[in-house]
Amino acid sequence: MGKIVIEKSALPSILGKNDSIAIRGGKPLNGEVVVRGAKNAISKEMVAALLTSEKCVLKNVPNIEDFEVVSNMIRAVGGEVARQKNGDIEIIAEDIHPVDKTELHKIAGKSRIPVLFAGPLLHRSGEAFIPELGGCRIGKRPVDFHMKALAALGAKIEPIEKGFHITAEKLKGAKIVLDYPSVGATEQILLAAVLAEGITELSNAAIEPEIMDLIAVLQKMGAIISVDTDRVITIQGVAALHGYDHTVLSDRLETASWACAAAATNGRIFVRGAKQYPLMTFLNKFRQVGGEFTISEEGIEFFRGRDLTSIAIETDVFPGFSTDYQQPFVVLLTQANGASVIHETVYEKRFGFVEALNKMGAHIQVYRECLGGRTCRFGQANHEHSAVITGLTKLTGAEIEIPDLRAGFSYAIAALTAEGETTLKNIHHIYRGYENFTEKLKALGVVVID
Repeated sequence: MGKIVIEKSALPSILGKNDSIAIRGGKPLNGEVVVRGAKNAISKEMVAALLTSEKCVLKNVPNIEDFEVVSNMIRAVGGEVARQKNGDIEIIAEDIHPVDKTELHKIAGKSRIPVLFAGPLLHRSGEAFIPELGGCRIGKRPVDFHMKALAALGAKIEPIEKGFHITAEKLKGAKIVLDYPSVGATEQILLAAVLAEGITELSNAAIEPEIMDLIAVLQKMGAIISVDTDRVITIQGVAALHGYDHTVLSDRLETASWACAAAATNGRIFVRGAKQYPLMTFLNKFRQVGGEFTISEEGIEFFRGRDLTSIAIETDVFPGFSTDYQQPFVVLLTQANGASVIHETVYEKRFGFVEALNKMGAHIQVYRECLGGRTCRFGQANHEHSAVITGLTKLTGAEIEIPDLRAGFSYAIAALTAEGETTLKNIHHIYRGYENFTEKLKALGVVVID
């Protein structure tokens, strides 16, 4: 087989540049943006390519920083990744080996994806070095779910400095019950169990659309996986897997963010590539608060259908209201009449971003109590995981530091809604998950100084 040529990334480099932009807000956003493959699906489906030595083709892949991180990880363990002229991604992993620990920490520090390399590396080389994890600081996101699952499948885990050394002669199927329907742990088990000996029964699994898309990829590769209605996923291990050709599902989280931007600014945005089914829970709440939308085969147009009004929301695992919808929705609710309540049940520190919104003029109060229809696992732990947003408030420009990916887009929505100029620092967080972010803003008529 010939060597794949690795093309130079088209990502905007922020090295040597000021890591900030200024946005002039106060005007409705009007126009069209294109949303491509889901950030939370692409990286895991790229990792799945390590389960075979055959060529894998992934389509609808945006140029985002997370793609670069995973690409570099794949190259570090011996695989090859290339973006073709038509935008498709080709991955070939003929010879796989554990990566040098020093090099691993250089590559993996910005992401949580490296922990998912464990299963494929154990199957292909018998061992894996897994680093401490990066990613957004939105609450505890421990790897104990991952390690317990791998141990149940027969892996031996040794804590080392800044990570874990994991070994296995052969993984074997097991019955695994997750304490919480963790997305990452579910993905870990899927990637490890498909080539394990025997049957793995996973109870209390996460069933997000991105996980279903990963299962579709694994099934294309030859896996046997069934999903029951009670969050039980059964994986029958197979002897070998082959390559795949797959188009990644559209990014529902980016779509929801643009929808909130349209309604908050009283504009109209057509999101080309958006799909209705993964967004149905969001669309219901969006309509209840006063947003409106028109669905076509090409995408979804979002706008304000009436004056925005208050609402009560509890975040939850799919099919509930996603925690990643929460942050842009909070900004939208600052423009709604009345007092809205959001009860966050997934990440205990997800409201850390509201202080900056209050600095811009929002009225948001956070509480330790469960302000929702049920008591959640954070209720007795003194975490500020509920919020009351009182609107309608006039936002004004400010200087804001972005703490994480989703908060970054939410601050951008606030900046677009606010009168005057807002400076957003640490803009690199947004580049992690949103392709051509500033270019899209400009296409919607926004004045951006970068």
